[in-house]
Amino acid sequence: MKKITALFLLSVLILSSFGIISAQTSNEILIKNATVLTASKGTLQGTDILIQKGKIAKIGKGLTTSGKTIDATGKFVSPGIIDAHSHTMQDATNEVGFKITSMTRIRDVLNPTDISVYRALAGGVTAANLLHGSANPIGGLNSVVKFKWGKSVEEFLVPDAPPGIKFALGENPKRQNPGQPQRYPRTRMGTMELIRDTFVKARDYKQSWDDYKAGKTKIPPRRDIELEPIVEILEGKRDVHCHGYRSDEHLNLLRIAEEFGFKIKVLQHALEAYKIAPEIAKHGAAASIFVDSWSYKLEAYDTIQYNAYILWKNGVNVSINSDSDERMRRLNLDAAKVTRYGGVPEQDALQMITLNPAKQMGIDKRTGSIDVGKDADIVIWSTHPFSVYSKVEMTMIEGEVYFDVTKDKEMRIAIEKERQALEKAEPNRGSGTAPPPIPRERRKAEHDDADGHVVKGGNK
Repeated sequence: MKKITALFLLSVLILSSFGIISAQTSNEILIKNATVLTASKGTLQGTDILIQKGKIAKIGKGLTTSGKTIDATGKFVSPGIIDAHSHTMQDATNEVGFKITSMTRIRDVLNPTDISVYRALAGGVTAANLLHGSANPIGGLNSVVKFKWGKSVEEFLVPDAPPGIKFALGENPKRQNPGQPQRYPRTRMGTMELIRDTFVKARDYKQSWDDYKAGKTKIPPRRDIELEPIVEILEGKRDVHCHGYRSDEHLNLLRIAEEFGFKIKVLQHALEAYKIAPEIAKHGAAASIFVDSWSYKLEAYDTIQYNAYILWKNGVNVSINSDSDERMRRLNLDAAKVTRYGGVPEQDALQMITLNPAKQMGIDKRTGSIDVGKDADIVIWSTHPFSVYSKVEMTMIEGEVYFDVTKDKEMRIAIEKERQALEKAEPNRGSGTAPPPIPRERRKAEHDDADGHVVKGGNK
């Protein structure tokens, strides 16, 4: 009994110390003498950042505070990285039972204890657009979150983020990968027909409600939670984030949007977007891409390293996403690659993982750059984040420290002590002299099981 009590108290101590790492807060924090990559107003040398009540209060030199001071001499400070396409912390990604699943919500399957959240913070990621998978031509509703590790799901959600929805084109909604059951649509033209037909139904549904509200009919229409989000798209109240690879498919979707009088917000993946960059710019859509991940299936074959550059050159808002728990932690290096492929200027490249995705998610008024008045979503790096040698030393969200590399090292020591104590406990001794088996964990970095290659780790 004493042994069990001691182990319980040790576990409480470990969890408490982890909680300290996950949310250290102070009403006022001063970051001193850093090289600040603002992502909006260039690079500021030897600059201080004063944080008050979770907001960036002042940026300048010689600032003082009565609160906590962080010496960032020799360090680089950037805005928190934002991933515009993620499935992290989702306990489900695809609802494949129906072709149209606009009634489903990612909000209902969020897991705030997913360890990938903490690992993302260790890579400088502070926010993400959590999307339904790509099994359906029209999928479920998204959630925009900040990675407030250790907090409740409600505190993860960004309350003023515009609502969005996931669309998908190509092989995944056709369900043509090995082992997937057949259904309509089986062709790309079927996918387009299904999307168009859904908008026709939504337009009629909207008209029936308009007639009722105008007194033209006496009985209210039957509520349809599948069509309500589609009506919101028609009214400009919900953003469309569309998975796809081929330029012809994305161009067809832009035409459908123009036919029904709305704008596509973001073309996701968009590996062939360089072929239709002027058309994307004219429509007003953005693109969220991979830099150099392709050829994992046929429709993802025909892209080039200069995709981001060509889109940027044509005035398209470009972001770089991960679509992976693992690649998410290295988005800083993906941004560095576009300075090599096309010579995109440093700040514009940095914007592709900060300010640009913030704009695509509709949260750029509060985050995405280091500007006075914005949320203090800040990363302190050991050296320039575009260097392969850079490491995240601290990640803040709204002025709270959610990752601290020094505290992380202390936590690892504490966890190792806990492990040793547990292994010595009687239930874990095993039979005879043999040690107990080590549990084997198999985690997938990619969650979208609509793709046939996710076990190997391609795109989702």
